[in-house]
Amino acid sequence: MTRPDPARVVALVGNPRAGSRTLGAAASLAGTLATHLDAAEPVLVDLATLAPALHVQPRTADLDAALAAVAGADLLVVATPVHKASFTGLLKSFLDLYGPDGLAGVTAVPLVVSATPAHALVGEVHLRPVLVELGATVPTRALSVVDTDLLDVGPAVDRWWVRAERPLRRAVGSSAHAGDLVEVAR
Repeated sequence: MTRPDPARVVALVGNPRAGSRTLGAAASLAGTLATHLDAAEPVLVDLATLAPALHVQPRTADLDAALAAVAGADLLVVATPVHKASFTGLLKSFLDLYGPDGLAGVTAVPLVVSATPAHALVGEVHLRPVLVELGATVPTRALSVVDTDLLDVGPAVDRWWVRAERPLRRAVGSSAHAGDLVEVAR
């Protein structure tokens, strides 16, 4: 099945530091996914730049635009550094602004950046349930990278893509490239 329009890829970054390494990893993953899936240029939502607006009423136009971009994504990379063995409060505060099924129709990919492989399950144990509760589909395992991977996140993304490609293509309705097709036995 081929999509009529290119898929919309959005990277949502929950690191409280603007321009963080988590943002760089999310931009890299979103760019790679956009290329592999013939999607539109990714949109980056850096919550560090929106933090002051998260608890202000009425909401700002920038915050409303970010909420709409995330909810309107076909493929959403949700990136967070590990904070106290979970995801950041900044990311939680943003996601709390959605009501039930606020991310319905969105395919999400958790991306977790940590200092140690001991936190490899943060995306699965903490982030996935929140995304599913909001109605998102999470068809792949989270991508977990450690600080040393951030110098060149490409190899970690490539290893993850080997297992994630098929479920992601199905979830976002992207057809396989000719080189990616497996010949079916007759």
